[in-house]
This record gives sequence, structure tokens and C-alpha cells, in this order.
Amino acid sequence: MYPYAYLAAAIATEVAGTTALKLSEGFSNPAPSVVVLAGYVSSFYFLGLVLEELPVGVVYGTWAAVGIVATALVGVVVFEESVDVAGVVGLALIVAGVVVLNVASDAYTPAH
Repeated sequence: MYPYAYLAAAIATEVAGTTALKLSEGFSNPAPSVVVLAGYVSSFYFLGLVLEELPVGVVYGTWAAVGIVATALVGVVVFEESVDVAGVVGLALIVAGVVVLNVASDAYTPAH
């Protein structure tokens, strides 16, 4: 099994679903609405595969944090949203938290 590949797929499909959510205009636009559903269902499917190999705290923390940062970047690049200094600091703290969780924490012990 390739848990990190599945985790990357879970993150990518969640970000795609969230991006489509903005484009769906309150689910009034059918094509992006279908992508929202497919993105979130796929994301949770891949999360389930990852959780067979890795601890839930590390997986969920990484999935959520990377998803937040990636979605914020999509907002800036695709939708021309602005991020101020406080936003950048907040995103940096999220990244730092994931690094600590994955590298320096004893929370990472393989499931089984």
C-alpha cells in the first residue's frame, strides 16, 4: 500500500471539491456541483485507505492543514483573493504545526 500517495490524493480531491464549491454558486451551477460531490467522496475514500496504515491524528492533521493552505493558495491564484500579513502568519503556523506533528511528535506510530 502507498499511504502517502493516497494522502496526496485525498488532499488533492478535497481541494478540487472545495474549489468547485466556490464555482458551484450555491449548487446552482450543475457541473461544479457534481465535482464537489465527487471530490469529497473521493477524498474520504482515500482517507480511509490511508488510515489503514497511518495514525488518525497524523493523517487528519496533515490532510486538514495541507488542504487549508492549498485552498488558500488556490483562492489567491485562481480567484485573485488577497491574503494579508496576519493570513500569511496563520498559514505559516498551520504548516509549522504539521511539521511538528509529523517530525518531532511521538504521535506517529504506524497503525496495527
